[in-house]
Amino acid sequence: MELTPVLRSEWLKIRTLRPLPGALLALFAATTAFSAIAGVSGTSDPDFDPLFTALSGVVPGQIAAVSFGAMAVSSEFQSGGLRLSLAAVPRRGRWFAAKAAVIAVPALLVGLVTALAALLVARAGLGPAADGLGTGEQVRGVVGCGVYLMLMALFAAGLAALLRSGVATLSLLIPFILVVSFVIGDATGTVADFLPDKAGQLVLRETYDGTLGPWSGLAVTALWAAAALLAGAWSLRRRDA
Repeated sequence: MELTPVLRSEWLKIRTLRPLPGALLALFAATTAFSAIAGVSGTSDPDFDPLFTALSGVVPGQIAAVSFGAMAVSSEFQSGGLRLSLAAVPRRGRWFAAKAAVIAVPALLVGLVTALAALLVARAGLGPAADGLGTGEQVRGVVGCGVYLMLMALFAAGLAALLRSGVATLSLLIPFILVVSFVIGDATGTVADFLPDKAGQLVLRETYDGTLGPWSGLAVTALWAAAALLAGAWSLRRRDA
């Protein structure tokens, strides 16, 4: 079976399953709103980084991206949906590749639009404090933010395929993002630099210290996402639908 009809079918599922467009809308709304708030109050921080302040809404907003990836896959495990999908596309690897593609593309596009909107509204609040930001840094921040959100959605999609549960995936990832990175991460030194969220978020910073840089940090997040997708694909091939 050719890949194009599979992509079309999976894209139709994304469009028609109501929580999925809702998650992308929440991604835009939450990220933009939190960045706007940070833009008004961010200059009071002694470690002020204008680029990260402008894009800091992605920290809470990424929960919506993770939810999007997890729900897009976990919906297949409800009411025998996966059996129907695999009856239409017996080659499981091809089906899962199509599923990953239709998660990645909208997550990337919405992530790019969201990052640009967040940067603009935050800059309006920051005023002269953001004048030192160069065009290259802002472009890197917007593009990197879009890629980062896509990778986190794919990371969640891979885990959902492995765990076969959106609830289990979100129960694991949301505390990981909100607790591990900010509490345990600060206590583990260099190890924290290689956590998927901390590594990827380096691309959102104007200045950065440590082992990784913006693009190498994003590459670490990509490796986490790839590992999760491979684990999900392995589980899909080995276990009954």
